[in-house]
Amino acid sequence: MKNENITIRYAKQEELKQVNNLRKEVHELHCNGRADIFRSEDWNNIEEFINVRFSSDESGVIVAVKGEKIVGFATVLYIHKPKSAFQQARNFYHIEEFGVDKEHRRCGIATRLIDFMRKDAVGRGFEKIELDMWEFNEVALKFYENIGFLTYRRYMELML
Repeated sequence: MKNENITIRYAKQEELKQVNNLRKEVHELHCNGRADIFRSEDWNNIEEFINVRFSSDESGVIVAVKGEKIVGFATVLYIHKPKSAFQQARNFYHIEEFGVDKEHRRCGIATRLIDFMRKDAVGRGFEKIELDMWEFNEVALKFYENIGFLTYRRYMELML
């Protein structure tokens, strides 16, 4: 399946329900990967979150559209952290959520979403994009590493 009929852009409000359908798919992947952390019940309580990201000047919702269907999405944050006693001031474009519809994976849509975010980040004056991900998601890790993301920090746990 080719991606030539895919448009990448910021979402329209009337598309947020479709975005939530993909968000739910991604959330279920996380629930299956770490049921000790992610809650599978009460999806309606987190469904509203997309409206917060859509409405804020410090965040956005990006979509990959094929015809009338949303086939990929990302929520992004525009982070401006002031200098602290421990760290330099940091400004970065943060990918908070990211996903592509199961039927449209391995078609280049994720790469096109990242390319759009690269240009968007540069246009907003950022010099880097950051994201965090869960270790169980090996497919995502391989994708991110293949397109140039590097690990610079790691969270670890010791189960008791």
